[in-house]
Amino acid sequence: MINALVVDLDDTFCMTEEVCFELENSVLAQLGRAPMDRKVHLKTWGKPLFEVIETRSPGVDVEAFKNLYRNLIAEFIASKKLDSISEDNYQALDSLIDLNKKVMILTSRSRDELRHLLEPDHRLASKIKAFYYRDNMKFHKPDPRAFDLLFHDFKLQPQQCVYVGDSVSDAVAAKKAGLYFIASLESGLRERSDFDGYGVDIFIDRFKDVVEAVQRLSNL
Repeated sequence: MINALVVDLDDTFCMTEEVCFELENSVLAQLGRAPMDRKVHLKTWGKPLFEVIETRSPGVDVEAFKNLYRNLIAEFIASKKLDSISEDNYQALDSLIDLNKKVMILTSRSRDELRHLLEPDHRLASKIKAFYYRDNMKFHKPDPRAFDLLFHDFKLQPQQCVYVGDSVSDAVAAKKAGLYFIASLESGLRERSDFDGYGVDIFIDRFKDVVEAVQRLSNL
């Protein structure tokens, strides 16, 4: 029986890679630097931004980048360019809650990158049981121990949980930890073949399909 759905954030629940590529290049432009290459961004996507920005833009002043980024990200959020959540996705969460499933988010983002979604007046506040992110976790994907804290907090066994994500590192972490894994292909960044050999339980083309997928897994 599936009791909990754990959701990756970027390019699973929110489509963010392309927007973040634009955002980061806007910051680099303000610093007078050349834009990064999209291939480099894609190759390093999913890793903590401030840890990989020097790879994406060698020689960048990381502290200066951080300061400008915090200002510009607020503009992107206000304009609903970043972390815009579709009504279909909200409805999917409501359907899961109606099925008595606990819903949590587990992401590699830092608190700074997540702050606006953690606000008590955000629409997610009433739907998400807990947010797990870089600052409040000891272990991080693809380490399977990334799930240990939520197992402890909610007294869950791995086989009671399903993780939905979009990357191979998501699959590695989930399957090694003993969770079911649903691979979302909505972002278009990956194909089914990218997950060959990683034990994906179900593929979905849109996040809203997760409701049916969880019901299928619950009936196994």
